[in-house]
Amino acid sequence: AFPDRAAPRPPSAARGEDAERLVARVRAAGGTVVATGGCFDLLHAGHVGLLQAARRTGDCLVVCLNSDASVRRRKGPGRPINPLADRVRVLRALECVDAVAVFDEDTPEELLERLRPDVWVKGGDYALADLPEAALVESWGGQAVLLPYLDGRSSSRIAERAAVSVSRNGAR
Repeated sequence: AFPDRAAPRPPSAARGEDAERLVARVRAAGGTVVATGGCFDLLHAGHVGLLQAARRTGDCLVVCLNSDASVRRRKGPGRPINPLADRVRVLRALECVDAVAVFDEDTPEELLERLRPDVWVKGGDYALADLPEAALVESWGGQAVLLPYLDGRSSSRIAERAAVSVSRNGAR
C-alpha cells in the first residue's frame, strides 16, 4: 500500500530528538509521521523487521514505548527484563528509529492523542479490531496498518527458552 521509500532521516531530525518536536518539524515540511508501540523488552529480529518496515511507510518513525510499570502490568512481575533506560538506548541506536516517547499507561492512547501520527503500525500478530488505538488514529484522519512479522519471534518465548536453558544447564 505504501511506496518503497529509501526513508532517509529527515534533515531536521537529530538523533534522540524529542518526539513532539520531531513530529512538528516533519509535519511542517509536509511529511508523513509514523508511530508504533510496544514493550520492546528483548529486542529481536521480529522487532527490527517491523521497525524497519514501519519506517519505510513515512518520513519519520516514533516508537511509543511502555514504561517499566506499564510492562509489569501487561506482562507480569518478572518483566521487563531490561529496564527502561536500556530499552530506550537500544531503540534510539537503530537507524530506522527517529524518536522514542515513553508512556506509563496500559495503552499509548494519551501519547498518540498528543502526537497524532498519520500512520499507526502494529505487527501482524494483532487484529485491527483488537487495537483501541486504531479508531483513535482514524478519528483525526490517520490510518492503522498491520505489517507482517516474523513468526515465532516473541520476547516472552525468548525469555522462556532462556529460563529453560539455564535450569537445564545451570547458570554459567
